[in-house]
Amino acid sequence: MHHREIKADVRKLIADGTVLPAHPLALDANRALDVRHQRALTRYYLDAGAGGLAVGVHTTQFAIRDVALYRPVLELAAETAASWSKRPLAMVAGLAGPTQQAIAEAQTAVGIGYHAGLLSLAAMKAATEDEIIAHCEAVAREIPLVGFYLQPAVGGVILSANFWKRFAQIDNVIAIKIAPFNRYRTLDVLRGVCAARALDRVTLYTGNDDHILLDLTLPFDLRDNGLTVRTHIRGGLLGHWSVWTAAAIKQFERCKAARNQAVVPADLLALDARVTDCNSAFFDVANNFHGCIAGCHEILRRQGLLEGIWCLDPAEGLSPDQMQEIDRVCNEHADLADDDFVAAHLQKWLA
Repeated sequence: MHHREIKADVRKLIADGTVLPAHPLALDANRALDVRHQRALTRYYLDAGAGGLAVGVHTTQFAIRDVALYRPVLELAAETAASWSKRPLAMVAGLAGPTQQAIAEAQTAVGIGYHAGLLSLAAMKAATEDEIIAHCEAVAREIPLVGFYLQPAVGGVILSANFWKRFAQIDNVIAIKIAPFNRYRTLDVLRGVCAARALDRVTLYTGNDDHILLDLTLPFDLRDNGLTVRTHIRGGLLGHWSVWTAAAIKQFERCKAARNQAVVPADLLALDARVTDCNSAFFDVANNFHGCIAGCHEILRRQGLLEGIWCLDPAEGLSPDQMQEIDRVCNEHADLADDDFVAAHLQKWLA
C-alpha cells in the first residue's frame, strides 16, 4: 500500500460526496489565535454533521502562513476532531505558494494526519499550463490532491478545460473543488474530467457559493466522442458552509435525495435563490468579496461562536453597508439559520 493512500472509509466518504466546511480562524482582540473559540468551531461543525473539515484554506486566511499559525491551526483542528468524534472524517489541508512551499505544507499536513490537500494555484499566476501541471504533479507525490478552481476575484487563475483534463490524469488527484463562480468555467472543469475519463476516480465538489443547491442537485450531461455522459457534483467544500452549518447539511441531504430522481421538487430548486441571497451578504458581493471572511465571522459572532470578527489583516473587515445586508438576510431568511441548534450546544462546545 502506497504510504500516501487514504484509509478506505475516508476515501469512500470523499468519493460519495460530503459536506466540508471551510474552517474560519478565531482570533482575539490582539489578533492572536483564540484556542477556545477555534476549538468550539470545530466541535460545532462535527456536531452539525459535517463529513470533515477544510483547514488552512481561504476562509482560514492564507495569512496564517505569515504569522507561524499554519501548523498550530491544522494541529488544533485535527486534535479537536479526533477527540470529539469517532466517525470517519475527511480532513483536508489548504496548500498554497510556489512548489517548495506547497510541498512543505503537504508534508506538514500528512504528518499531522490530514488525508488530502486542497491546492491553491494563486501563486502560479505567471506560470504556463505546463509549469502548473508540473507543480501539481510534484505536490501530488506528497499527498492526495483536491484540485481548486478559485474565482479570479480572490486570487484565482483562469484555467482551460484542457488544463483540467491534464490535472485529472494525475493519479493521486481524488477530487476537484469547482469555485470559479462562473457557469462556463464550471463546465470547463466537468468537460476536462470527462475527457480524461476520470469521472469515476475524481469526485466533483462545488465551491460555487453563488449556486450551491443547484450544483448539488442538477445532473450534468457531457458529450464524449458522440456519447452522452451524465455526472453529478457530489459534495461541497464551501466557505458559506462555515455558517448555518446544521441547516446547510439538511439542505445537502435534500439535494442528494433528489439527485437521481426523474423529477426534482420545485421547492428545492427555488431554495437555491434564497441561499444565494444569503451568500451575497455574507460574502460581500457588492464590494467584490472584500468582506467575505469578515461576513462569515459576523454570523458566528452573533451566535457566540466567535468573540469578534477580527482578521489577521486589520484592513480586512466588513465593507460599508455590509452589516445592513447581513441584517437583511438574517431577517428575511431566518428559517435558513441554525441559531437554535447553536444556542442549545454552545456552552458544551466552549467548555
